[in-house]
Amino acid sequence: MSEDQGRQPDERAGERDRTHGKDERRYVPSDVDPQRWVKRLVWALVLVAVVYAGALVASAFFPRWWAQRIGDQVNGDLTSGILWGLFYGFVFTIVPLMIVVQLRRRFFNWTWRGILLVVAIVLAVPNWLTLAVVLGTGNAAHAGERIMDVEAPGFRIATAIGAVGAAGLVVVLLVTGVVATHRRKQVRTLKGRLDERESGPVDGSRDGTGAGPGTGTGTGAGRRTDRS
Repeated sequence: MSEDQGRQPDERAGERDRTHGKDERRYVPSDVDPQRWVKRLVWALVLVAVVYAGALVASAFFPRWWAQRIGDQVNGDLTSGILWGLFYGFVFTIVPLMIVVQLRRRFFNWTWRGILLVVAIVLAVPNWLTLAVVLGTGNAAHAGERIMDVEAPGFRIATAIGAVGAAGLVVVLLVTGVVATHRRKQVRTLKGRLDERESGPVDGSRDGTGAGPGTGTGTGAGRRTDRS
């Protein structure tokens, strides 16, 4: 008995040590790799530098090039400038925004959401180029403004009107869809409540049918006893 009693505390202590070792989180220096974080930082800096260089090249080339392309389409006609501006502003705003609205769908994972977001940004490139001409501060942007003033009159303001109209239409459609979905949910809830109310009396009548005849027979028996 003494040997058994001596073994039991030792076994309990060993079990405590094992459980304590499982719960305790040990710091292992090999798990933290400094080179990995250095590589990530270097890649991030390289990406930022590439994006910045691309933005500089684009700002020096694309505003003038886009203004020349629009000038060739409009050819100095005010009516053509307004129509082309409305077309570019409306189409290349509503399509990207409708794609962005679809990102709230639950069946899209994060990969597909990123792809759709990139597609929406690419589809809005004509409006981005026009915005670069209007808001740009470089020589190419100022040259693009002068080209559009002469060869594409009315294009910029018409593009702005078309873009605002498309954005407003998307907002109206989105709000209408949300309200319609909410009303459909309310209708389903009310139908469920009505079905519960209609099914309640039926069940009660079924339960009462068993008690009704019994009650009637009991009354009849009482009358017979009174007559007797």
